[in-house]
Amino acid sequence: MAQLRNAAELYQHNMVQTASPAKLILMLYEGAVKFCNIGLDGIREKDILKANTNIKKAENIIVQLRMDLDMKYPVAKEFDQVYDYIYRRLVESNMKKDAEILEEALEHIKTMRDTWVEVMRLNHVV
Repeated sequence: MAQLRNAAELYQHNMVQTASPAKLILMLYEGAVKFCNIGLDGIREKDILKANTNIKKAENIIVQLRMDLDMKYPVAKEFDQVYDYIYRRLVESNMKKDAEILEEALEHIKTMRDTWVEVMRLNHVV
């Protein structure tokens, strides 16, 4: 089993190391979606640790996305405002263990992800 886990970790490491910058952003969005969904499961299961751990992972991804913004482009300020809002909602959902707030943040993340996928498609980025 440990050998299988090591192979999966190696595969994931190689995938990240060889991904384009656009693909890395998409991977961050996908991770945020995944961790929000696990956080929702934690809230619904009344598993505080599971909820907290995974919502914090989503928060950290949003922080990373904000840090990666290139502020020389006017749209970056708008993205920063959206990320700030999402981050604040994630924190609030985690403090209150509120599934409705987390679902709202998740929908915003999905919208941002879907927009990014469309940008990648329009620019023929793989």
